[in-house]
Amino acid sequence: MIAAALHTTTRTPTGLRTANPALALLLLRSALGLMYLAHAGLKLFVFTLPGTAQFFAGVGLPGVLAYAVFAAEAVGGALLLAGVWPRQVALALLPVLLGAAWVHVPNGWVFNAPGGGWEYPAFLAAASVVLWLAGDGAFALRRSERFTWSPQ
Repeated sequence: MIAAALHTTTRTPTGLRTANPALALLLLRSALGLMYLAHAGLKLFVFTLPGTAQFFAGVGLPGVLAYAVFAAEAVGGALLLAGVWPRQVALALLPVLLGAAWVHVPNGWVFNAPGGGWEYPAFLAAASVVLWLAGDGAFALRRSERFTWSPQ
C-alpha cells in the first residue's frame, strides 16, 4: 500500500502527468507544521512568552494574544505534522500568518530587512490556502474529506 502511494501518477485535465500530488501535499503539510513548531519554539525558548507578549503590546496588539498565538502555532504545527484534519488546521492558522504579515509591513518586503519583511508570512499564508484547497496529502491520520467544500 505504501509503495503504491509512493509511485502513483495522476493525469491532469490538460493531459499532463503529475508524479504524486498526495506526496507533494505531505511535503507541504510537513513543512508548514515544522515552520509553526519552530516559531512556537522561538516564542517559548528565545524570546520567552513574556517577551513575546511585550512585543505584541509594542506593536499595538493585546499582550495576552501572544499566548494564544503560541498555543495555536504549537498545537497547529503538531496537528499538521500528524495529519489531523490538516486542511482545517491550515485554514484556522491563516489569521496567525496574516497577522504576522501585517506586523512586518512597515519593515518592507524582503525577509532580511531589519525586523524582517512581510513576504515570508505572506508566502506561508498562500501555502496554507493551497493546502486547504488541495487536500490533506499522504499518510494523514484524520482526513478532511467529510469537511470538503464544493462550489457546485
